[in-house]
Amino acid sequence: MEQEPSDQPTLAAAANVNIVGEKVALGPQGKDLSPLFARWFNDFRTLSRLGDSVQPWTTFQEEERNASVATRKETEIDFAIYERASGRPIGVTGIGVDYRNRTAEFGITIGEPDARGKGYGTETTQLMLDYAFAALGLHNVKLTVHEYNLAGIRAYTKAGFKQYGRRREKILMGGKRWDEIYMQCLSTEWGPSTVLAKIFQPDEPHPKP
Repeated sequence: MEQEPSDQPTLAAAANVNIVGEKVALGPQGKDLSPLFARWFNDFRTLSRLGDSVQPWTTFQEEERNASVATRKETEIDFAIYERASGRPIGVTGIGVDYRNRTAEFGITIGEPDARGKGYGTETTQLMLDYAFAALGLHNVKLTVHEYNLAGIRAYTKAGFKQYGRRREKILMGGKRWDEIYMQCLSTEWGPSTVLAKIFQPDEPHPKP
């Protein structure tokens, strides 16, 4: 049977994906990506936006971190981010889940510099909210972002997050102290599921003969 042609770009290099959007797709983090992740997390500009310690990160350390992913509890869920047009990995995203209270904390890194500013972060954030609410049945997803990370704040706001608080003057950057901003999105504030509602649906009843 011939497949209908698709006007969507294909994932040329991504063997495994779980969630497919218009610009990006999300899939498991394989150990083959360890050298790539190590390169991303040796970029001090990337780390400066995350607030992580700025120190060298070896491929061996990344392999150990990647190996720990396989033994993590179901409360830590991580995805690699793939560019749909090329299939190349461009970043990582994930949520830490509290199933009892139906809450989670969200994080994202676009590791490839030339993949920033193209809407990939916004769409990834939207897909992760879709995953949290439509697939996992969560109610509240939160994140933290530094006040000077203007691109991040724009992306999160566009994706559906709203600011609810600040920790004042927490971060030192460029000789100045900046606030850490807290943002959240509730399932009741989230619009219709963009992707996963089509998947997480009950079977339609068959008509009676």
